[in-house]
Amino acid sequence: MRSTDRNGPIPEVPATPVGVLGRTLALLESFKNADASLTLAELSRRTGLPKATVHRMTAEMRREHMLEQLDDGSYRLGLRLFEIGERVHSHRSLSQAALPIMEDLREATRQRIHLAVLEGVDVVYVEILGANLLRQIGSRTGGRFPAHATGVGKAILAYSPVAVVRARIDAGLDRVTPRTITTPGALQRELQEIRTKGFAQDREESHVGVSCVAAAAFGSDSKVRAALSITGRTTSIDPARLGPAIRIAANTLSRALRESHL
Repeated sequence: MRSTDRNGPIPEVPATPVGVLGRTLALLESFKNADASLTLAELSRRTGLPKATVHRMTAEMRREHMLEQLDDGSYRLGLRLFEIGERVHSHRSLSQAALPIMEDLREATRQRIHLAVLEGVDVVYVEILGANLLRQIGSRTGGRFPAHATGVGKAILAYSPVAVVRARIDAGLDRVTPRTITTPGALQRELQEIRTKGFAQDREESHVGVSCVAAAAFGSDSKVRAALSITGRTTSIDPARLGPAIRIAANTLSRALRESHL
């Protein structure tokens, strides 16, 4: 059973991070939402670090404006991180190319639209439109999710090198919902089906009651770069109608990336 705190469910305590950089990243990744605030005790519990270490590091991070301390003594992410994030050229360029296409999809479908990239064995959400249409979805901009349990993740894996798929399998195909793919054979068959159809599906594999269709987009080097998805309540996602739409949208994004030499 997962434990909870005032910001909702938290994952089980990870192995104690090693090194200054590892500890810093562990503290920053404790903030699951951009507007979340956490106490020293919560930060210590989420990172597995002693409270004394957390107290020293948060003081240093406050001085560098990486964290802000609120009136109640809790902490939230600081503006310095936003400023640094804005300098990440590749994802910003990808977003700029994708946003007009995502706007069209949202307008046409009235569903939630995701843009995601693969980082390691997880997908990271770069842009999300229609955030208020389906509040029970846990995805957020900058958040990550196991690639095998999402439509965008499977769409990217379908066109990734064998070593990337093997890394996901070796990391474990954890069950997120009762419908998550959890065996290597089933995943491989699913990836082959995606390559045949040109789009992926998430059939309540990441969230119960929620489904999506997704398709991969390719950069100017013809390698898979990202994926787009249309996400909504299972009853509102018709793959026969929305599958071709997401495939066309992803092809349009691929063409935009090629034209921009991205």
